[in-house]
Amino acid sequence: MKMLVVLGSPRKGGNGETLAGKVAEMVAQGGGTVDYIRLNDLNIRPCQGCGGCEKTGNCVIKDDMTAIYQAADAADRILLVSPVYFYGLSAQCKIFGDRMQARWSRKYLLHERFRQSEGRRGYLLSTAATVGPKIFDCSLLTARYIYDAMDVEYGGELLVKGVDKRKAVLEVPDEMVRAEQFGRDIVEGCI
Repeated sequence: MKMLVVLGSPRKGGNGETLAGKVAEMVAQGGGTVDYIRLNDLNIRPCQGCGGCEKTGNCVIKDDMTAIYQAADAADRILLVSPVYFYGLSAQCKIFGDRMQARWSRKYLLHERFRQSEGRRGYLLSTAATVGPKIFDCSLLTARYIYDAMDVEYGGELLVKGVDKRKAVLEVPDEMVRAEQFGRDIVEGCI
């Protein structure tokens, strides 16, 4: 199994990245390989809504997203990692998702189902500083639609509330245990 971890936080070493590391550790222990992409370090322009992808399923913008398309297409499992900002995914994740319009075109306009029979799955790992009951609603909906556009089945989520300062999640051992179990569940095909 090849997993791609898409880090969507501008903060290196934060809570989401810490949890993702634990998930990835379990995937590696289960025999998988893990690659990371840190969106904030890349030059990715927003979707221009130009329709250029409608004929080929490929984006006409030539930037760092080109390599991300290749990495995402090669992955069996994708873990999108984002903090919650104003009840949604980070801007970095939103640009990543918007640029998947090219994959939406491939699937829905060109009717090219990509690796459909291989059971590819995508997951959301999200953290939030606050604990509101609807804090993850928008992020979940957006992540599901991003994966649908990519022709990747949504497999589930790991959501952690009440962690704000960098590495705060380490002070909540139960959450690190949940991340470990989430990784095991991915490997075992439970989710």
